This record gives sequence, C-alpha cells and structure tokens, in this order.
Amino acid sequence: MEINMEMIKELREQSGAGIVDCKAALVEASGDLAMALEILRKKGIAKAGKRADQATNQGIIKAWVDSDEHWGCLLELKTETDFVARNDKFQQLADDILKAAVNNKVQDLGSLLALTINGQIIQEAIDNLSGIMGEKIVLGNYASLISQGTVASYLHGGGTIGVLVAINKPSASELAKDLAMQIAATNPKYLTPEQVPASEIEKEKAIYREQLRREGKPAEIIEKIVDSKLSHYFAEVCLIKQEFIKDESKTIEGLLAGAIIEGYYRFQL
Repeated sequence: MEINMEMIKELREQSGAGIVDCKAALVEASGDLAMALEILRKKGIAKAGKRADQATNQGIIKAWVDSDEHWGCLLELKTETDFVARNDKFQQLADDILKAAVNNKVQDLGSLLALTINGQIIQEAIDNLSGIMGEKIVLGNYASLISQGTVASYLHGGGTIGVLVAINKPSASELAKDLAMQIAATNPKYLTPEQVPASEIEKEKAIYREQLRREGKPAEIIEKIVDSKLSHYFAEVCLIKQEFIKDESKTIEGLLAGAIIEGYYRFQL
C-alpha cells in the first residue's frame, strides 16, 4: 500500500512522533493507522503524543520584507512555555526557518515545511527540537505578500503580534507601516463593509431593533437609528472605516487617499 503525506500527517497528529518514524511505522503496518500507532507506542516513540493536546500559546513571530518593499513574509513558531520560547535553540530554529522562507520566496506553509535546513526537512527539525525540549513545538502560521506597490511589516511586544500588509502605492513606507501598526492595535475582522457577511449584518440589525424597541423608540424612526448604529459597527470591525490610532480625526479610508490595501495578515500569540 502506498503511504502518502495525508496518512503520515494523521499519524503525526495522533502520536506526536516525527515524519520519518510515522512513515516507517505505516510501512511496517501496511498502511493500518491503528496498528502503526501501536507500533510507535511499543517503540516508545509515541510518548510525544502526550504533548499533542497541549496548548501552544508561547513562541515568537518573525517578519521580513525585501529591500524593494515588494515582497515580505510572516511566520509564527509556537511552543508551550515562555521558558522554551526564550531558549537560544528555539530562537535559532525560528531564524533558520525564516531564512529558508526568504531564500526560497516561499508562498505558503505547506511549501515551507517541506524545505530543508541544516540537512533536515523543516518539519523534522521542529519535531527533533520538540523531543529535545520536551514540549510541543509547531510552525503555527506562515504568510507572504507580493506587490508592485509597498509591502511593510510590524512586530509588537517582542514578537507576540506580527502584521504584514501590502498597498498598491509604490514608495509608501510610512503609510504602509502606519497601516501595519493600526492592524496590530485594532485587529480588524474585515477590510471593508462589503466583506461583512449579510448574516452578520442582519444579526446586528436585529439586536439594534430589539434594543430600540425596549427603549420605546417610535417604529418609524427605528430603521434610521439602526442604519446609524450599523455605521458605527463598521467603524469597529472594518479596517478602512476605523479611526486612525495616531490621529482620531482621520479614518483609514481618508489616510489612504485613494491608495488600496491589497491584503494583510495578523498573527498573535
């Protein structure tokens, strides 16, 4: 039976063992997942599985943007405790993964995990350090952006929050950096009101209508008030409608002055 990556991934999630060990166990078990898991347990390799459900709320977020500000990437390496997150080996692993991403201009997480660093596939390097440190370690997120305009990044709190943003305006470092800081601070759910699902809008309207009825507002003016409240809602959850954190007299839409946000990512530990 052919052993594919989906089977290996599933066994890894159940056992916490490395890719090589999972593949070998699946080969020995002729593709039987339950038998492969038992093989790993008998060998003592699946002991890492005890860490599989542990929360990984600590770690580091790394960002990089090229000198032309046309391409950038953002990654998040996570672990269980701050003690491991501050360890030199953990920090070096994050730097090595970032370097591999930059050198290969990697576009997605799957492609990054398949690259090699220091003679090992990145996923194997992560698994090995996890075994050494005795904690679950995962490459939680990775993203990249490319633009003919400007790409900028921002890291907050020593790498606990990271943002990558692209706008279509060239040579606009200050504007792009301000947008990245805005996204870090406000964590907008959407870019524009048009992206808000109709079901979410209707839910908000229903809440406002009920509030206004309880307040005794006349039926003929309720819808007008609802529309006003909805505008305030968009100003909270939609990036371009938000007040600029550095100058509340401006909105992000006004700050852009016609420029377009092409995309953004925000990671937070």
